[in-house]
Amino acid sequence: MTRLLLTVPEAAEALAISRSKLYQLLATSVVDSVRIDGSRRIPVSALTDYITRLTRKEIAV
Repeated sequence: MTRLLLTVPEAAEALAISRSKLYQLLATSVVDSVRIDGSRRIPVSALTDYITRLTRKEIAV
């Protein structure tokens, strides 16, 4: 089964960015996340949404 939620390090690796950069994106609500019993998890769909927004901005420029 494909995982639907990733840890912060896994999501940062998937985006090829640092953990600290991902935490900045989470803090500013640029990337959505959920908390499960104190653990932060990032839905895979939140990563694809973020990438989609990035590519739309690049095309619009």
